[in-house]
Amino acid sequence: MVSIQHVSKIYPLYKQPIDRLVEALPFFGEKRSTDFWALKNINIKVEKGEFFALVGPNGSGKSTLLQVAAGILQPSRGRVTTRGRVAALLELGAGFNPEFTGRENVFMNGEIMGLKKAEIESAFPKIAAFAEIGEFMERPVKEYSSGMYVRLAFATAIHVDPEILIVDEALAVGDAVFANRCIRKLEELKQRRVTILFVSHDLGIVKRLADRAALLIHGEVAALGKPSDVVNRYVGLVHELQLREHDEPGKVGSYRHGDGGSEILDVELGGANGLSVMNGDSVTVKVRAAVKRDMESPQVGVLIRNRLGVDVWGTNTKIEGVELGHWKAGETMMVEFGFNCLLARGEYTLTVAIQNEDGSSQDWIDDRLTLTVIDAKDVAGVIHWPARVRWEKGPN
Repeated sequence: MVSIQHVSKIYPLYKQPIDRLVEALPFFGEKRSTDFWALKNINIKVEKGEFFALVGPNGSGKSTLLQVAAGILQPSRGRVTTRGRVAALLELGAGFNPEFTGRENVFMNGEIMGLKKAEIESAFPKIAAFAEIGEFMERPVKEYSSGMYVRLAFATAIHVDPEILIVDEALAVGDAVFANRCIRKLEELKQRRVTILFVSHDLGIVKRLADRAALLIHGEVAALGKPSDVVNRYVGLVHELQLREHDEPGKVGSYRHGDGGSEILDVELGGANGLSVMNGDSVTVKVRAAVKRDMESPQVGVLIRNRLGVDVWGTNTKIEGVELGHWKAGETMMVEFGFNCLLARGEYTLTVAIQNEDGSSQDWIDDRLTLTVIDAKDVAGVIHWPARVRWEKGPN
């Protein structure tokens, strides 16, 4: 369990180095600094066995919060309580001595966490196999590439039997094979009820793995709840900030955002049984919108997500090679997409959007409709591709 109660982290900022010295002198007594609130009154409780994700733009306080939760930084206000053995994988370079070999660092980290030497020796073959850095295990860490470092650091953190795992953007470095291996391991730890506090800019992974999520903006919690809702809120805020930078009016909302150049009036999903379709059925999506200003070559798009909020398939008129031409304010637009449903059994959501020629949003509505797919076959994954199977029996 991790309990973060009214946590704030404040850093003094000085205009010039001499101000720090002047402020420290007792006979001056003049404050020469301004307070920068890296974190402001954060209240989050991560229950035992919960996978909790933090998302937000760079500089929002995510890494600072993880360092406070791990005990590396002390909060300026509030307190953090943890129950259980904590393993932390934070910024690249933290926790390993560059002069020691990989093997020596593994043993040192295990001892810091309170493991006996025999326990570390027992876990070491699994750590080495997972990291796959070969002979570099016996070389100083300062000779490692960033990918090799993360491989060893992640392998060490997950194999020292943690009860709480704190991970900061570990999957951003390394190849796709290793990233997939890490995701499978995180899923395994989740099944074993290990408490995980996780930061990532990969919103698909957050939707896939997290039980709950929080969005940090300027050191404060802007949203807290279901991962799909928090991610949608994040995407909406990013679009809003982009519009503000260009001095354009924007719409604020968790699920809807855009510059108002057009307004989606209605979305109709048609299949054999309306919102329920069979695998293989023909499906149509009709998007009707009001044009609010004169425009050239807008783009209309659709996006299907699974129940975890992970993008499954999406397209738009530009991708399909359809040019929508010139539109005048007051006109009504109707665009229809047609496709055969190749989705596997399950529930999916439909997101629709109208965008400007440069890709910025006019009107974007997340998860506008829910689609239920019925399939007689219980295939794995989210796509049911028709398959052909051939077999034969040879002689003894």
